[in-house]
This record gives sequence, structure tokens and C-alpha cells, in this order.
Amino acid sequence: MDITAPILFLVFNRPETTRRVFEAIRQSRPSRLFVAADGPRGEVAGERQKCEQVRAIATAVDWECELVTLFRDRNLGCKKGVSSALDWFFSHVEEGIVLEDDCLPEPSFFRYCQELLARYRDDARVMQICGLNVLGEWPGSGHSYFFSGYGPIWGWASWRRAWRHYDVEMKLWPEVRGNGVYRDLCQDGAEAAYRLQLYDRLHAGEIDTWDYQWGFAKMVNSGLSVIPAANLVTNIGFGADATHVSDATDPYAELKVYQADSVLRHPPYLVRDRRADRRYLEEFVGVKPASFREAVLNLVRRRGR
Repeated sequence: MDITAPILFLVFNRPETTRRVFEAIRQSRPSRLFVAADGPRGEVAGERQKCEQVRAIATAVDWECELVTLFRDRNLGCKKGVSSALDWFFSHVEEGIVLEDDCLPEPSFFRYCQELLARYRDDARVMQICGLNVLGEWPGSGHSYFFSGYGPIWGWASWRRAWRHYDVEMKLWPEVRGNGVYRDLCQDGAEAAYRLQLYDRLHAGEIDTWDYQWGFAKMVNSGLSVIPAANLVTNIGFGADATHVSDATDPYAELKVYQADSVLRHPPYLVRDRRADRRYLEEFVGVKPASFREAVLNLVRRRGR
């Protein structure tokens, strides 16, 4: 299958992981490739050379392809650098696939994303297509994928119509917090307490990241994510030079990948798989169920801050 869905490749300063992910992109031979690179941090020795090396690797297109680049002269950081690159990408395209420089996809990932981008193009209920399944395999009811209220970003795809709900500053949070709506969007009191603390810190600008804000946008718009029944992407970036995932022994480092079904078996319904979401919340996010009393006490403590 020709990959006509545009691809955004987000890179920075890691030549080796960039080379491996670019080779996977190269093998898929997409017709449109967008490359966005944050600028070097002036105080980090040798980083400018690494950034230049990465940019050369990520643009070494040797197939028929429209190449579009966004290279920053100065460093914007994770929050502004990635979110502004995604704004840029979706200002140019109606839909597309997003890969960071440490997210290595199985070759069938591209076909899987392209088919589902077309299938759910006009269905506002679906806001994201994920390549990562942190559970490894979750066959569920025998379909090729299921629907989730969450959605990891280690290899994903979406549409401009969904991204327009994104706000990196989360200006809607005070209202959602004040009227307690967020509690109705969570599985239990433990998750509600977790979300309250997390979103308070994000809104206050205490965390330099962009992805939790995307999760918030999906949550408050009742958006669903597509999760493959078997994992299609592995993160090869765990290590000392990583921004967030520095523990190379983490159980989620270099997860096993599987090939997507050659003919996707589509669910005949759009219903969130709450059993899978419970496992994701407990095992990957680390939020365990709380007793009703504990959940209430946590909420009271948080709201009293």
C-alpha cells in the first residue's frame, strides 16, 4: 500500500534513535514528510552539532516525496516546541501520522493508521489513532483494535478537526475544575484526585510537557482513541539522554511489537473498553482504585488547597 497520509517526524538531538525511526519511515516511502526540529540549548556542550546531525538524518529523502521542514533556531522546550510543531503540521494537513525520534513503529503501523484515518475521518467521536498498546496484546472481542478513553502518544495519528480542540495552556481547566465536571469523566475517585493534581500543575505551568494537555482536550470532548489489539510501536529512547524516560530498565522500554492484521477487523460499535482502560490506568499510569472513603478524603484535601 502506498502511504499517502502525511507524516510528521519530531526530532531534536538524538542521532541514533533518529536514524532508526527515519529508516522505518523511509521503508514506508510516504508521499509527504514533515520534519520539525527544536533548536539547541546553548548551555549544553556539543548539542548544536548533534542537532545538525539529526536534521541531516531526518531529511535524507531518497524517494519521491514532498519534504517540508520546520527548524527552530532556539530551543522552545518540550511544551512549546512540540505543541507548536503539531499546530504547524495540522495547519498544513487535514490528517496525518505523528512519530517522535524515539518511537519505532512496526512496518504495518503506517498502513493501519492510514486505513483508520480514512475510516473515522468524519466521525467526531474518534479523536486519535494510537500505535502503542502498553498491555502488549489485548484481543478483546476478536477485532483488530478497540476504543479507549485514553490514548498514548508513542506513535499516533489524528485529524485537524480533533486537534482544533487542543489548548496547550488549558484555559478551560478552571471552569471544568470549578464545576466538578472532571469527576464525571474519571473512572473513580482515585483517578479524579490524580487528574485534579495533574491538571492544576499543568495549568500553573509547572510541568514542561505538551501531551497531558492533549489528553485533557480528548477527555473534555468525550473523545475516543483507537488502540491496536496488539502493540505496533516500541519506544527505543529510554536512557540517560532522554527527556522523560531515563530508566533503561523500565518494563515499557522497547516493548515487543506485532504485525497489524493484513485485513483489519473493525468493531461494529464505538464503545470504550473499560476493562482495558482500568488496566492501563493501574499498570501504566500507576493510579490504583481507591476506596470510596479514601477517594472522598483525597478530593476534599485537593479542593481545600
